[in-house]
Amino acid sequence: MSEEYVTKPVYQKIAIDIANRIVGGDFSIGDKLYGRSSLASHYNVSPETIRRAIILLNEMDIVEVTKGSGITVKSVDNCLRFIDKFKDIGSVNSLRKEVLDLLEEKNVLERKIEGVIKELMDYSNRFASTNPFVPFEFEIDKGLNIIGKTISESKFWQNTSATIIGIRREGNLILSPGPHAIFEEGDVFIAIGDEDSYYRIKKFLYEENK
Repeated sequence: MSEEYVTKPVYQKIAIDIANRIVGGDFSIGDKLYGRSSLASHYNVSPETIRRAIILLNEMDIVEVTKGSGITVKSVDNCLRFIDKFKDIGSVNSLRKEVLDLLEEKNVLERKIEGVIKELMDYSNRFASTNPFVPFEFEIDKGLNIIGKTISESKFWQNTSATIIGIRREGNLILSPGPHAIFEEGDVFIAIGDEDSYYRIKKFLYEENK
């Protein structure tokens, strides 16, 4: 059976937050906590939710509730025990699994994009004369001034009217590299644009950036 993520009750989350604030030094032993109405306003919850949070802290001997005197911080050590008790290792593991699942989905999506790019390249090679939006591949040769610059810094789009959709680097394909990707020697980038973009890219790389 797969592990499910169980959300903590709001009052418990608030109690944990108050305990963390005590440990963090926001409150010291003997300090008065805000009144329930102030805490309710601070956490944007009902006074009843705050009442339950305070009861929990009181049961853990973290605060002392005295009629007429309010809520007084009683122990830092008990805060640590309380926080440790309510650490939800199962939830942490569940979140970790969710991250791994999302990364796998990302990998699957990238493989699909790579497949579409290959198909686009193949299609364009066969129908280049009738395709108005052609992909091109260019290699970053040694000595080009573009090396070490980001796509944005090089003003690639402004100079070529083409968009880089991938970079082949050391056998890997970096998809949708974005404006902050840095050109490196030996890179082969894939760009799409109209047929005139080919000549603009060629001029930009090998004439203007030498």
